[in-house]
Amino acid sequence: MTVPKHDPDVWLIDLDNTLYPARCNLFAQIDVRIGAYICDWLKVGPEEARRVQKQYWREHGTSMRGMMTLHGVDPQHYLSYVHDIDYAPVEANPALEKSLAALPGRKLVFTAGDVPHAERVLERLGCAHHFEAIFDIVAGDYWPKPHQLIYDKLVSRHAIDPTRAAMIDDISVNLKPAAGMGMRTVWIRTEESVKRAEAGDLDHIHHQTDDLTTWLADWLAQRSKA
Repeated sequence: MTVPKHDPDVWLIDLDNTLYPARCNLFAQIDVRIGAYICDWLKVGPEEARRVQKQYWREHGTSMRGMMTLHGVDPQHYLSYVHDIDYAPVEANPALEKSLAALPGRKLVFTAGDVPHAERVLERLGCAHHFEAIFDIVAGDYWPKPHQLIYDKLVSRHAIDPTRAAMIDDISVNLKPAAGMGMRTVWIRTEESVKRAEAGDLDHIHHQTDDLTTWLADWLAQRSKA
């Protein structure tokens, strides 16, 4: 796949396990909260709740979408509950803040979480002021990546030319619609995301790295020499 020669005008950056490292493991806390929510709502034990959680994730894209569709759950209530976690594992990242400050163009967070969750993470990182907007699961009508409709809605709402944009995400399949629209793609490899990547199906990936902060610093350094 040909990599665009021009610098992106817009950067769409995922939140969880991308802007902060996977070792923070916030999702382990969220996962426990999802299980507890399902236990309480469906009046079932932890084992059955776990089965339901994974089944809905497979069949509906997220456990929340399954709970909404099949059980009439209020998504705002669900999101508020599952994101009631300890954010202390996320530490300030001055190097990331420096790179974001130097990064040319507009910057938006594109997340499957909600705005309050993203705001708490960005505050901990110390880089909230670099992002003009957060496009969250609510803005996407509660559909998760990689549904094409939310990518279309994102670029329309924020007047983005996909051929002048870059998207960064830790889940490789989430980058496929972006590449199809003409965006440059950057895959953040984690132990989990490498396991989930479809073997031989990474042709839509332009760049890949184990660490966003390092990759941004390297990209900026190469740009300054060009």
